[in-house]
Amino acid sequence: MARPGGNPNIKEHGFKQQYDWPEPCDQPMTIRMPLSMKQAIKNGEIQNWQEFVRRAIALELGWELGGEVNAESTD
Repeated sequence: MARPGGNPNIKEHGFKQQYDWPEPCDQPMTIRMPLSMKQAIKNGEIQNWQEFVRRAIALELGWELGGEVNAESTD
């Protein structure tokens, strides 16, 4: 039962998927980095930093991204 006075259009205001991956990006991972790198991210020098990191890791693994293949890939 819905909460009285609740927003009937709550799904329009919830989390929106901001990535275009063939499978869900639902697995957390923790890394350690220099303080200066963390500050650069927190200061907004990298927009959408989570997607930036996902793409950097995928490129390093040689995975295809949007039709582009890492030049170091030997496939």
